[in-house]
Amino acid sequence: MKEEKEELFQCHAYGKSELALLYCPNIEPKTAVAKLNRWITLKPGLKDSLAAAGLCPHAKQFTPAQVQLIVNAIGEP
Repeated sequence: MKEEKEELFQCHAYGKSELALLYCPNIEPKTAVAKLNRWITLKPGLKDSLAAAGLCPHAKQFTPAQVQLIVNAIGEP
């Protein structure tokens, strides 16, 4: 029996498209980012927590701390 190695999610800086595609791998990057942004908006307090952690509305990348906030709120991709 072949043993499958499960990849563990690494919490580091990610581009928005890169992280969004981890959550939604089978859609276009722009659509994946829109979907992730929608999840962030719908999760109570997450948008405010990300802003407090320095996320600007037009940022192209999430810091490790911001990624951790997202993962804590919506789970690992």
